[in-house]
Amino acid sequence: MTDNNQYTELFHSLIQHKESEVVEFKKAERSFDFDDLGEYFSALSNEANLRGLDFAWLIFGYDEKKNTIVGTSYKDGEQALNNLKHDFSQHTADRLTFREIIPIVIEGKRILMFKIPASPRNIVMTWKGIAYCRDGESIKPMNQSKMDEIRGQAPTPDWSAEIVPDATLDDLDEVAIAKARKMFKKVHNRIPVEEVNKWTDEEFLSKCELMVNGKLRRAAIILLGKMFSDSKLRPAVAEVTWTLRDSKQEVVDYEHFSVPFILTVDEILAKIHNLTLREMPGGTLFPDTMKQYDDYTIREALHNCIAHEDYTLQQRINLVENPGFLYYANGGTFIPGTLENALETQGPQRFFRNACLCKAMVHFNMIDTVSRGIKKMFTNQMERRFPMPDYEIDNEKKEVAVRIYGNAINERYTKLLKENDTLTLHDCISLDAIQKGHRIDEEIAQDLLKRGLIEGEAPNYTISIGVAKASKQLPGYTRVRGLERDKIKHMVLQYIQNAGTDGAKRDAILEYLQGTLPSRNTNEQNTILVKNIMTEMKNESTIFTDGRLWYSVENYPQNRG
Repeated sequence: MTDNNQYTELFHSLIQHKESEVVEFKKAERSFDFDDLGEYFSALSNEANLRGLDFAWLIFGYDEKKNTIVGTSYKDGEQALNNLKHDFSQHTADRLTFREIIPIVIEGKRILMFKIPASPRNIVMTWKGIAYCRDGESIKPMNQSKMDEIRGQAPTPDWSAEIVPDATLDDLDEVAIAKARKMFKKVHNRIPVEEVNKWTDEEFLSKCELMVNGKLRRAAIILLGKMFSDSKLRPAVAEVTWTLRDSKQEVVDYEHFSVPFILTVDEILAKIHNLTLREMPGGTLFPDTMKQYDDYTIREALHNCIAHEDYTLQQRINLVENPGFLYYANGGTFIPGTLENALETQGPQRFFRNACLCKAMVHFNMIDTVSRGIKKMFTNQMERRFPMPDYEIDNEKKEVAVRIYGNAINERYTKLLKENDTLTLHDCISLDAIQKGHRIDEEIAQDLLKRGLIEGEAPNYTISIGVAKASKQLPGYTRVRGLERDKIKHMVLQYIQNAGTDGAKRDAILEYLQGTLPSRNTNEQNTILVKNIMTEMKNESTIFTDGRLWYSVENYPQNRG
Protein backbone atom coordinates (compact mmCIF):
# COMPACT_ATOMS: atom_id res chain seq x y z
CA MET A 1 0.00 0.00 0.00
CA THR A 2 1.34 3.43 -0.92
CA ASP A 3 1.43 6.37 1.44
CA ASN A 4 2.66 8.86 -1.08
CA ASN A 5 2.71 12.53 -0.09
CA GLN A 6 2.21 13.58 -3.71
CA TYR A 7 -1.03 11.63 -4.05
CA THR A 8 -2.19 12.48 -0.54
CA GLU A 9 -1.96 16.16 -1.45
CA LEU A 10 -3.72 15.49 -4.74
CA PHE A 11 -6.54 13.66 -2.95
CA HIS A 12 -7.12 16.59 -0.58
CA SER A 13 -7.07 18.98 -3.55
CA LEU A 14 -9.68 16.90 -5.38
CA ILE A 15 -12.09 16.73 -2.43
CA GLN A 16 -11.81 20.49 -1.95
CA HIS A 17 -12.90 21.10 -5.54
CA LYS A 18 -15.70 18.55 -5.20
CA GLU A 19 -17.05 16.19 -7.84
CA SER A 20 -17.06 17.34 -11.48
CA GLU A 21 -17.38 15.90 -14.96
CA VAL A 22 -13.82 14.58 -14.67
CA VAL A 23 -13.72 13.67 -10.96
CA GLU A 24 -15.97 11.05 -9.36
CA PHE A 25 -16.09 9.83 -5.75
CA LYS A 26 -17.51 6.49 -4.66
CA LYS A 27 -17.69 4.89 -1.22
CA ALA A 28 -17.11 1.35 -2.60
CA GLU A 29 -16.30 0.19 0.91
CA ARG A 30 -16.16 -3.51 0.03
CA SER A 31 -17.08 -4.06 -3.62
CA PHE A 32 -18.09 -2.34 -6.84
CA ASP A 33 -19.79 -3.78 -9.90
CA PHE A 34 -17.34 -4.48 -12.73
CA ASP A 35 -19.63 -3.13 -15.46
CA ASP A 36 -20.48 -0.01 -13.44
CA LEU A 37 -16.77 0.63 -13.13
CA GLY A 38 -16.45 0.20 -16.90
CA GLU A 39 -19.21 2.71 -17.58
CA TYR A 40 -17.54 5.29 -15.34
CA PHE A 41 -14.23 4.64 -17.12
CA SER A 42 -15.88 5.32 -20.50
CA ALA A 43 -17.72 8.42 -19.32
CA LEU A 44 -14.79 10.03 -17.53
CA SER A 45 -12.40 9.21 -20.38
CA ASN A 46 -14.71 10.85 -22.91
CA GLU A 47 -15.30 13.90 -20.71
CA ALA A 48 -11.54 14.40 -20.28
CA ASN A 49 -11.14 14.28 -24.05
CA LEU A 50 -13.87 16.87 -24.64
CA ARG A 51 -12.28 19.23 -22.11
CA GLY A 52 -8.78 18.90 -23.53
CA LEU A 53 -7.45 17.18 -20.39
CA ASP A 54 -5.00 14.28 -20.26
CA PHE A 55 -6.89 12.25 -17.68
CA ALA A 56 -9.75 12.08 -15.15
CA TRP A 57 -10.02 10.66 -11.61
CA LEU A 58 -12.26 8.10 -9.97
CA ILE A 59 -11.78 7.85 -6.18
CA PHE A 60 -12.91 4.90 -4.02
CA GLY A 61 -13.24 5.12 -0.24
CA TYR A 62 -14.69 8.62 0.19
CA ASP A 63 -18.29 9.64 0.98
CA GLU A 64 -18.65 13.04 -0.63
CA LYS A 65 -22.12 13.75 0.80
CA LYS A 66 -20.87 13.29 4.37
CA ASN A 67 -17.37 14.58 3.59
CA THR A 68 -16.03 11.44 5.27
CA ILE A 69 -13.19 9.06 4.50
CA VAL A 70 -14.72 5.57 4.77
CA GLY A 71 -11.92 3.52 3.20
CA THR A 72 -12.24 0.64 0.75
CA SER A 73 -11.16 -3.00 0.63
CA TYR A 74 -11.90 -3.25 -3.11
CA LYS A 75 -9.27 -5.35 -4.95
CA ASP A 76 -6.83 -5.35 -2.05
CA GLY A 77 -3.29 -6.26 -3.08
CA GLU A 78 -0.96 -5.29 -5.91
CA GLN A 79 -1.64 -8.41 -7.97
CA ALA A 80 -5.43 -7.90 -7.77
CA LEU A 81 -5.04 -4.33 -9.06
CA ASN A 82 -2.71 -5.44 -11.88
CA ASN A 83 -5.21 -8.13 -12.86
CA LEU A 84 -7.98 -5.53 -12.88
CA LYS A 85 -6.00 -3.28 -15.23
CA HIS A 86 -5.39 -6.19 -17.58
CA ASP A 87 -8.98 -7.49 -17.50
CA PHE A 88 -10.29 -3.99 -18.08
CA SER A 89 -8.35 -3.57 -21.30
CA GLN A 90 -10.29 -6.44 -22.87
CA HIS A 91 -13.52 -4.42 -23.00
CA THR A 92 -12.51 -0.83 -23.89
CA ALA A 93 -11.85 1.00 -27.15
CA ASP A 94 -8.22 0.62 -28.24
CA ARG A 95 -7.81 -1.68 -25.21
CA LEU A 96 -6.97 1.26 -23.01
CA THR A 97 -6.95 0.78 -19.25
CA PHE A 98 -6.24 2.80 -16.13
CA ARG A 99 -3.00 4.79 -16.31
CA GLU A 100 -2.47 3.96 -12.64
CA ILE A 101 -4.42 2.60 -9.71
CA ILE A 102 -2.88 4.21 -6.65
CA PRO A 103 -3.61 2.95 -3.14
CA ILE A 104 -2.90 5.48 -0.37
CA VAL A 105 -3.62 5.57 3.37
CA ILE A 106 -5.35 8.58 4.91
CA GLU A 107 -6.49 8.63 8.53
CA GLY A 108 -5.55 4.96 8.69
CA LYS A 109 -7.96 4.06 5.89
CA ARG A 110 -7.24 2.79 2.39
CA ILE A 111 -8.18 5.01 -0.56
CA LEU A 112 -8.00 3.94 -4.22
CA MET A 113 -7.27 6.57 -6.85
CA PHE A 114 -8.00 5.48 -10.42
CA LYS A 115 -6.21 7.60 -13.02
CA ILE A 116 -8.29 7.36 -16.20
CA PRO A 117 -6.71 8.44 -19.53
CA ALA A 118 -8.59 10.74 -21.86
CA SER A 119 -9.80 8.92 -24.94
CA PRO A 120 -7.36 9.40 -27.84
CA ARG A 121 -8.01 12.13 -30.37
CA ASN A 122 -10.87 11.19 -32.75
CA ILE A 123 -11.69 8.04 -30.74
CA VAL A 124 -14.79 7.63 -28.56
CA MET A 125 -14.10 5.56 -25.46
CA THR A 126 -16.52 2.63 -25.20
CA TRP A 127 -17.20 -0.04 -22.60
CA LYS A 128 -18.26 -3.34 -24.17
CA GLY A 129 -19.09 -1.46 -27.36
CA ILE A 130 -21.17 1.33 -25.79
CA ALA A 131 -19.97 4.91 -25.25
CA TYR A 132 -20.95 6.69 -22.02
CA CYS A 133 -20.88 10.27 -20.78
CA ARG A 134 -21.78 12.28 -17.68
CA ASP A 135 -25.30 13.64 -17.19
CA GLY A 136 -25.03 15.62 -13.97
CA GLU A 137 -24.35 13.03 -11.27
CA SER A 138 -25.50 10.18 -13.50
CA ILE A 139 -23.92 8.13 -16.28
CA LYS A 140 -25.76 7.57 -19.54
CA PRO A 141 -25.05 6.37 -23.08
CA MET A 142 -23.42 9.15 -25.10
CA ASN A 143 -25.59 10.90 -27.66
CA GLN A 144 -24.63 11.14 -31.31
CA SER A 145 -23.69 14.83 -31.23
CA LYS A 146 -21.05 14.27 -28.55
CA MET A 147 -19.67 11.26 -30.39
CA ASP A 148 -19.48 13.33 -33.58
CA GLU A 149 -17.66 16.08 -31.65
CA ILE A 150 -14.93 13.63 -30.61
CA ARG A 151 -14.71 11.88 -33.96
CA GLY A 152 -14.52 15.20 -35.79
CA GLN A 153 -11.60 16.57 -33.80
CA ALA A 154 -8.92 18.17 -35.95
CA PRO A 155 -5.79 16.07 -36.30
CA THR A 156 -2.57 17.24 -34.71
CA PRO A 157 -0.59 19.42 -37.16
CA ASP A 158 2.17 17.52 -38.97
CA TRP A 159 5.43 18.84 -37.51
CA SER A 160 7.52 17.14 -40.21
CA ALA A 161 5.65 18.97 -43.00
CA GLU A 162 6.46 22.45 -41.72
CA ILE A 163 8.71 24.62 -43.87
CA VAL A 164 12.28 25.33 -42.70
CA PRO A 165 12.46 29.06 -43.52
CA ASP A 166 16.21 29.44 -44.09
CA ALA A 167 16.93 26.00 -45.63
CA THR A 168 18.01 25.59 -49.28
CA LEU A 169 19.18 22.77 -51.52
CA ASP A 170 22.72 23.56 -50.31
CA ASP A 171 21.68 22.13 -46.93
CA LEU A 172 21.04 18.69 -48.45
CA ASP A 173 23.61 15.92 -48.90
CA GLU A 174 24.25 14.99 -52.55
CA VAL A 175 24.96 11.33 -51.72
CA ALA A 176 21.76 11.15 -49.68
CA ILE A 177 19.73 12.55 -52.60
CA ALA A 178 21.39 10.05 -54.96
CA LYS A 179 20.41 7.17 -52.69
CA ALA A 180 16.88 8.56 -52.36
CA ARG A 181 16.57 8.60 -56.17
CA LYS A 182 17.83 5.02 -56.39
CA MET A 183 15.32 3.78 -53.81
CA PHE A 184 12.52 5.83 -55.39
CA LYS A 185 13.09 4.05 -58.71
CA LYS A 186 12.92 0.70 -56.94
CA VAL A 187 9.62 1.53 -55.23
CA HIS A 188 8.04 3.22 -58.27
CA ASN A 189 9.20 0.83 -60.99
CA ARG A 190 6.23 1.78 -63.18
CA ILE A 191 7.75 5.20 -63.76
CA PRO A 192 10.38 4.96 -66.52
CA VAL A 193 13.90 5.31 -65.12
CA GLU A 194 14.74 7.78 -67.89
CA GLU A 195 11.94 10.06 -66.72
CA VAL A 196 13.14 10.06 -63.10
CA ASN A 197 16.71 10.75 -64.25
CA LYS A 198 15.53 13.89 -66.05
CA TRP A 199 14.01 15.41 -62.94
CA THR A 200 16.04 18.15 -61.30
CA ASP A 201 16.65 17.81 -57.57
CA GLU A 202 13.92 20.37 -56.95
CA GLU A 203 11.47 18.43 -59.14
CA PHE A 204 12.39 15.16 -57.48
CA LEU A 205 11.94 16.56 -53.96
CA SER A 206 8.65 18.15 -54.96
CA LYS A 207 7.38 14.80 -56.29
CA CYS A 208 8.27 13.28 -52.89
CA GLU A 209 6.52 16.22 -51.13
CA LEU A 210 9.71 17.20 -49.33
CA MET A 211 9.73 20.58 -51.05
CA VAL A 212 6.86 23.00 -51.65
CA ASN A 213 7.20 26.10 -53.83
CA GLY A 214 10.97 25.88 -53.60
CA LYS A 215 10.96 25.62 -49.80
CA LEU A 216 12.25 22.58 -47.91
CA ARG A 217 10.20 20.82 -45.29
CA ARG A 218 11.58 19.51 -41.99
CA ALA A 219 11.30 15.93 -43.24
CA ALA A 220 13.81 16.77 -46.00
CA ILE A 221 16.43 17.80 -43.42
CA ILE A 222 15.79 14.67 -41.33
CA LEU A 223 16.26 12.27 -44.22
CA LEU A 224 18.58 14.12 -46.59
CA GLY A 225 20.19 16.99 -44.70
CA LYS A 226 23.95 17.51 -44.55
CA MET A 227 25.75 16.89 -41.28
CA PHE A 228 25.00 19.78 -38.89
CA SER A 229 22.02 20.95 -40.96
CA ASP A 230 19.84 19.53 -38.19
CA SER A 231 20.67 22.74 -36.28
CA LYS A 232 17.97 24.36 -38.41
CA LEU A 233 15.41 22.09 -36.72
CA ARG A 234 16.21 23.37 -33.22
CA PRO A 235 14.93 23.03 -30.58
CA ALA A 236 13.88 19.65 -31.99
CA VAL A 237 16.50 16.89 -31.76
CA ALA A 238 17.18 14.61 -34.73
CA GLU A 239 19.72 12.22 -33.28
CA VAL A 240 20.19 8.50 -32.61
CA THR A 241 22.51 7.33 -29.84
CA TRP A 242 23.96 3.82 -30.06
CA THR A 243 25.24 2.41 -26.76
CA LEU A 244 26.99 -0.90 -26.10
CA ARG A 245 26.56 -2.41 -22.62
CA ASP A 246 28.17 -5.49 -21.11
CA SER A 247 26.56 -8.16 -18.92
CA LYS A 248 26.87 -5.85 -15.91
CA GLN A 249 25.03 -3.09 -17.79
CA GLU A 250 28.16 -0.98 -17.85
CA VAL A 251 28.68 1.22 -20.92
CA VAL A 252 31.46 -0.18 -23.10
CA ASP A 253 31.09 2.14 -26.09
CA TYR A 254 28.71 4.70 -27.55
CA GLU A 255 28.30 7.05 -30.52
CA HIS A 256 25.83 9.73 -31.60
CA PHE A 257 24.44 9.82 -35.16
CA SER A 258 22.46 12.53 -36.86
CA VAL A 259 21.17 13.44 -40.33
CA PRO A 260 20.94 12.42 -43.11
CA PHE A 261 19.15 9.37 -41.69
CA ILE A 262 18.79 7.76 -45.12
CA LEU A 263 22.58 7.23 -44.91
CA THR A 264 23.37 7.12 -41.20
CA VAL A 265 20.91 4.27 -40.54
CA ASP A 266 23.42 1.96 -42.25
CA GLU A 267 26.24 3.33 -40.10
CA ILE A 268 24.20 2.77 -36.93
CA LEU A 269 23.24 -0.80 -37.80
CA ALA A 270 26.85 -1.57 -38.71
CA LYS A 271 27.78 -0.92 -35.06
CA ILE A 272 25.66 -3.89 -33.89
CA HIS A 273 27.63 -7.04 -33.13
CA ASN A 274 25.40 -9.39 -35.12
CA LEU A 275 27.05 -12.73 -34.46
CA THR A 276 26.69 -15.79 -36.70
CA LEU A 277 24.86 -18.64 -34.93
CA ARG A 278 25.47 -22.26 -35.85
CA GLU A 279 23.56 -24.14 -33.17
CA MET A 280 20.09 -24.02 -31.72
CA PRO A 281 19.84 -24.13 -27.92
CA GLY A 282 20.32 -27.73 -26.80
CA GLY A 283 22.90 -28.50 -29.48
CA THR A 284 20.59 -28.89 -32.49
CA LEU A 285 22.19 -27.56 -35.65
CA PHE A 286 20.51 -24.87 -37.72
CA PRO A 287 19.65 -25.96 -41.28
CA ASP A 288 21.91 -23.08 -42.26
CA THR A 289 23.93 -20.66 -40.22
CA MET A 290 21.98 -17.55 -39.31
CA LYS A 291 22.66 -14.17 -37.79
CA GLN A 292 21.81 -13.46 -34.18
CA TYR A 293 19.47 -10.69 -35.36
CA ASP A 294 17.31 -10.65 -38.46
CA ASP A 295 18.38 -7.80 -40.76
CA TYR A 296 14.81 -6.75 -41.63
CA THR A 297 13.72 -6.72 -37.99
CA ILE A 298 16.53 -4.58 -36.62
CA ARG A 299 16.26 -2.15 -39.55
CA GLU A 300 12.47 -1.92 -39.31
CA ALA A 301 12.64 -1.18 -35.58
CA LEU A 302 15.07 1.70 -36.15
CA HIS A 303 13.13 3.08 -39.11
CA ASN A 304 9.97 3.02 -36.99
CA CYS A 305 11.72 5.06 -34.30
CA ILE A 306 12.76 7.67 -36.86
CA ALA A 307 9.35 7.77 -38.56
CA HIS A 308 7.25 8.00 -35.40
CA GLU A 309 9.50 9.99 -33.04
CA ASP A 310 7.77 13.03 -31.55
CA TYR A 311 10.51 15.49 -32.41
CA THR A 312 8.84 18.25 -30.41
CA LEU A 313 9.79 16.39 -27.21
CA GLN A 314 13.46 17.19 -27.91
CA GLN A 315 14.62 13.65 -27.14
CA ARG A 316 17.21 11.41 -28.75
CA ILE A 317 16.30 8.02 -30.17
CA ASN A 318 18.18 5.35 -28.23
CA LEU A 319 19.52 2.03 -29.51
CA VAL A 320 21.14 0.08 -26.68
CA GLU A 321 23.00 -3.13 -27.52
CA ASN A 322 22.92 -5.58 -24.63
CA PRO A 323 24.18 -9.18 -24.43
CA GLY A 324 21.32 -11.12 -26.03
CA PHE A 325 18.94 -8.29 -26.95
CA LEU A 326 18.66 -4.87 -28.59
CA TYR A 327 16.69 -2.08 -26.92
CA TYR A 328 15.15 0.69 -29.05
CA ALA A 329 13.35 3.68 -27.52
CA ASN A 330 11.82 6.84 -28.92
CA GLY A 331 9.68 9.67 -27.62
CA GLY A 332 5.99 9.85 -28.47
CA THR A 333 2.74 8.02 -27.91
CA PHE A 334 2.15 4.71 -29.68
CA ILE A 335 -0.08 5.67 -32.61
CA PRO A 336 -2.02 2.36 -32.86
CA GLY A 337 -2.81 2.69 -29.13
CA THR A 338 -1.92 -0.89 -28.22
CA LEU A 339 0.32 -3.62 -29.59
CA GLU A 340 -2.78 -5.76 -30.18
CA ASN A 341 -4.17 -3.07 -32.49
CA ALA A 342 -0.91 -2.99 -34.44
CA LEU A 343 -0.92 -6.78 -34.89
CA GLU A 344 -4.61 -7.16 -35.67
CA THR A 345 -5.15 -4.25 -38.06
CA GLN A 346 -6.27 -5.31 -41.54
CA GLY A 347 -5.53 -2.05 -43.29
CA PRO A 348 -3.37 1.08 -43.22
CA GLN A 349 -2.96 3.10 -40.06
CA ARG A 350 -5.62 5.84 -39.93
CA PHE A 351 -3.18 8.67 -39.31
CA PHE A 352 0.50 9.32 -38.66
CA ARG A 353 2.25 11.75 -36.35
CA ASN A 354 4.78 12.66 -39.07
CA ALA A 355 2.73 12.05 -42.21
CA CYS A 356 5.12 13.92 -44.52
CA LEU A 357 8.18 12.12 -43.13
CA CYS A 358 6.44 8.74 -43.30
CA LYS A 359 5.35 9.29 -46.90
CA ALA A 360 8.91 10.17 -47.93
CA MET A 361 10.27 7.09 -46.15
CA VAL A 362 7.78 5.00 -48.13
CA HIS A 363 9.05 6.58 -51.36
CA PHE A 364 12.60 5.63 -50.31
CA ASN A 365 11.71 2.04 -49.34
CA MET A 366 12.43 2.61 -45.66
CA ILE A 367 8.95 1.77 -44.29
CA ASP A 368 5.47 0.93 -45.52
CA THR A 369 2.20 2.50 -44.40
CA VAL A 370 -0.05 -0.55 -44.46
CA SER A 371 0.86 -1.48 -40.88
CA ARG A 372 2.59 -4.75 -41.71
CA GLY A 373 6.05 -3.89 -40.37
CA ILE A 374 5.47 -4.75 -36.70
CA LYS A 375 3.59 -7.92 -37.58
CA LYS A 376 6.42 -8.97 -39.90
CA MET A 377 8.93 -8.44 -37.07
CA PHE A 378 6.93 -10.84 -34.89
CA THR A 379 6.59 -13.34 -37.73
CA ASN A 380 10.33 -13.26 -38.42
CA GLN A 381 11.12 -13.97 -34.78
CA MET A 382 8.60 -16.83 -34.78
CA GLU A 383 10.13 -18.38 -37.90
CA ARG A 384 13.60 -18.05 -36.37
CA ARG A 385 12.22 -19.64 -33.13
CA PHE A 386 13.44 -16.73 -31.07
CA PRO A 387 11.50 -14.86 -28.35
CA MET A 388 8.98 -12.33 -29.59
CA PRO A 389 9.74 -8.60 -29.43
CA ASP A 390 8.74 -6.97 -26.13
CA TYR A 391 7.00 -3.59 -26.46
CA GLU A 392 6.93 -1.12 -23.58
CA ILE A 393 4.28 1.51 -24.31
CA ASP A 394 3.78 4.43 -21.94
CA ASN A 395 1.43 6.88 -23.61
CA GLU A 396 1.32 9.06 -20.51
CA LYS A 397 5.07 9.59 -20.39
CA LYS A 398 5.13 9.53 -24.20
CA GLU A 399 7.67 6.75 -24.53
CA VAL A 400 7.75 3.68 -26.75
CA ALA A 401 10.43 1.01 -26.47
CA VAL A 402 10.97 -2.44 -27.96
CA ARG A 403 13.36 -5.28 -27.15
CA ILE A 404 14.54 -7.52 -29.99
CA TYR A 405 15.98 -10.79 -28.72
CA GLY A 406 19.00 -12.48 -30.25
CA ASN A 407 19.08 -15.54 -28.03
CA ALA A 408 16.71 -18.06 -26.46
CA ILE A 409 15.16 -17.57 -23.04
CA ASN A 410 13.52 -20.97 -22.59
CA GLU A 411 14.79 -24.02 -24.45
CA ARG A 412 11.38 -25.71 -24.34
CA TYR A 413 9.74 -22.82 -26.18
CA THR A 414 12.42 -22.90 -28.86
CA LYS A 415 12.03 -26.63 -29.45
CA LEU A 416 8.25 -26.38 -29.50
CA LEU A 417 8.34 -23.82 -32.32
CA LYS A 418 10.87 -25.95 -34.16
CA GLU A 419 8.83 -29.16 -34.03
CA ASN A 420 5.22 -27.91 -34.15
CA ASP A 421 4.32 -26.28 -37.46
CA THR A 422 0.60 -25.88 -36.63
CA LEU A 423 1.07 -22.96 -34.24
CA THR A 424 -0.28 -19.59 -35.34
CA LEU A 425 1.47 -16.29 -34.72
CA HIS A 426 -0.99 -15.54 -31.90
CA ASP A 427 -0.28 -18.97 -30.35
CA CYS A 428 3.43 -18.18 -30.38
CA ILE A 429 2.90 -14.72 -28.89
CA SER A 430 0.90 -16.26 -26.02
CA LEU A 431 3.43 -19.05 -25.45
CA ASP A 432 6.22 -16.48 -25.57
CA ALA A 433 4.47 -14.49 -22.85
CA ILE A 434 4.28 -17.63 -20.73
CA GLN A 435 7.98 -18.41 -21.16
CA LYS A 436 8.73 -14.87 -19.95
CA GLY A 437 6.40 -15.20 -16.96
CA HIS A 438 3.94 -12.58 -18.27
CA ARG A 439 0.21 -12.73 -17.64
CA ILE A 440 -2.01 -13.65 -20.61
CA ASP A 441 -5.73 -13.19 -21.19
CA GLU A 442 -7.66 -15.91 -19.37
CA GLU A 443 -9.74 -16.75 -22.46
CA ILE A 444 -6.57 -17.40 -24.44
CA ALA A 445 -5.12 -19.38 -21.55
CA GLN A 446 -8.21 -21.60 -21.43
CA ASP A 447 -7.90 -22.26 -25.17
CA LEU A 448 -4.24 -23.23 -24.80
CA LEU A 449 -5.13 -25.46 -21.85
CA LYS A 450 -7.82 -27.26 -23.85
CA ARG A 451 -5.36 -27.85 -26.68
CA GLY A 452 -2.82 -29.26 -24.25
CA LEU A 453 -0.22 -26.61 -24.99
CA ILE A 454 0.05 -25.33 -21.43
CA GLU A 455 -0.83 -26.47 -17.94
CA GLY A 456 -1.06 -25.02 -14.44
CA GLU A 457 -3.29 -22.40 -12.86
CA ALA A 458 -3.57 -18.68 -13.46
CA PRO A 459 -1.33 -16.80 -13.59
CA ASN A 460 1.43 -19.41 -13.29
CA TYR A 461 1.05 -21.36 -16.52
CA THR A 462 3.85 -23.39 -18.08
CA ILE A 463 4.29 -25.36 -21.28
CA SER A 464 2.52 -28.66 -20.61
CA ILE A 465 4.16 -32.02 -20.07
CA GLY A 466 2.25 -33.32 -23.09
CA VAL A 467 3.98 -30.80 -25.29
CA ALA A 468 7.25 -31.59 -23.58
CA LYS A 469 6.85 -35.25 -24.46
CA ALA A 470 5.81 -34.48 -28.04
CA SER A 471 8.84 -32.24 -28.39
CA LYS A 472 11.17 -34.81 -26.79
CA GLN A 473 11.73 -32.43 -23.90
CA LEU A 474 10.82 -34.75 -21.03
CA PRO A 475 14.36 -34.84 -19.53
CA GLY A 476 14.27 -31.07 -19.26
CA TYR A 477 10.69 -30.92 -18.00
CA THR A 478 11.78 -31.63 -14.44
CA ARG A 479 13.22 -28.12 -14.51
CA VAL A 480 10.01 -26.50 -15.81
CA ARG A 481 9.31 -24.88 -12.44
CA GLY A 482 12.91 -24.09 -11.69
CA LEU A 483 14.68 -22.00 -14.28
CA GLU A 484 18.46 -21.85 -14.28
CA ARG A 485 19.98 -19.11 -12.18
CA ASP A 486 20.99 -16.90 -15.11
CA LYS A 487 17.48 -17.06 -16.56
CA ILE A 488 15.99 -15.98 -13.24
CA LYS A 489 18.43 -13.07 -13.37
CA HIS A 490 17.18 -12.21 -16.84
CA MET A 491 13.56 -12.13 -15.66
CA VAL A 492 14.42 -10.05 -12.59
CA LEU A 493 16.26 -7.51 -14.74
CA GLN A 494 13.42 -7.41 -17.27
CA TYR A 495 10.83 -6.77 -14.53
CA ILE A 496 12.91 -4.00 -12.96
CA GLN A 497 13.54 -2.36 -16.35
CA ASN A 498 9.81 -2.47 -17.10
CA ALA A 499 9.13 -0.75 -13.76
CA GLY A 500 11.13 2.22 -15.07
CA THR A 501 11.79 5.20 -12.81
CA ASP A 502 9.03 4.11 -10.39
CA GLY A 503 11.24 1.26 -9.18
CA ALA A 504 10.16 -2.24 -8.16
CA LYS A 505 9.55 -3.83 -4.76
CA ARG A 506 11.22 -7.14 -3.92
CA ASP A 507 7.83 -8.65 -2.96
CA ALA A 508 6.42 -7.72 -6.38
CA ILE A 509 9.44 -9.28 -8.10
CA LEU A 510 9.01 -12.46 -6.07
CA GLU A 511 5.32 -12.59 -6.99
CA TYR A 512 6.23 -12.08 -10.67
CA LEU A 513 8.63 -15.05 -10.50
CA GLN A 514 6.09 -17.43 -8.95
CA GLY A 515 5.74 -20.53 -11.12
CA THR A 516 9.28 -20.24 -12.44
CA LEU A 517 11.03 -21.07 -9.17
CA PRO A 518 11.90 -24.63 -8.09
CA SER A 519 8.72 -26.42 -7.01
CA ARG A 520 10.69 -28.64 -4.64
CA ASN A 521 11.50 -25.58 -2.52
CA THR A 522 9.33 -24.11 0.20
CA ASN A 523 8.13 -20.51 -0.20
CA GLU A 524 10.73 -19.47 2.35
CA GLN A 525 13.50 -21.22 0.41
CA ASN A 526 12.44 -19.54 -2.85
CA THR A 527 12.29 -16.17 -1.08
CA ILE A 528 15.87 -16.66 0.11
CA LEU A 529 16.90 -17.82 -3.39
CA VAL A 530 15.53 -14.66 -5.04
CA LYS A 531 17.03 -12.48 -2.31
CA ASN A 532 20.46 -14.03 -2.89
CA ILE A 533 20.18 -13.69 -6.68
CA MET A 534 19.22 -10.00 -6.40
CA THR A 535 22.09 -9.39 -3.98
CA GLU A 536 24.44 -11.04 -6.46
CA MET A 537 23.06 -8.83 -9.27
CA LYS A 538 23.52 -5.77 -7.04
CA ASN A 539 27.15 -6.73 -6.41
CA GLU A 540 27.58 -7.10 -10.19
CA SER A 541 26.12 -3.56 -10.60
CA THR A 542 23.35 -4.96 -12.81
CA ILE A 543 20.62 -3.55 -10.56
CA PHE A 544 20.57 -0.96 -7.78
CA THR A 545 18.47 -0.27 -4.69
CA ASP A 546 17.79 2.73 -2.50
CA GLY A 547 16.90 0.39 0.36
CA ARG A 548 13.22 0.25 -0.54
CA LEU A 549 12.90 -0.03 -4.32
CA TRP A 550 15.03 -1.67 -7.03
CA TYR A 551 16.12 0.04 -10.27
CA SER A 552 17.93 -0.78 -13.48
CA VAL A 553 21.13 1.11 -14.31
CA GLU A 554 19.46 3.71 -16.49
CA ASN A 555 16.60 4.37 -14.05
CA TYR A 556 18.53 4.52 -10.76
CA PRO A 557 17.95 8.06 -9.37
CA GLN A 558 21.63 8.69 -8.62
CA ASN A 559 22.60 7.66 -12.16
CA ARG A 560 19.90 9.89 -13.66
CA GLY A 561 21.05 12.79 -11.57
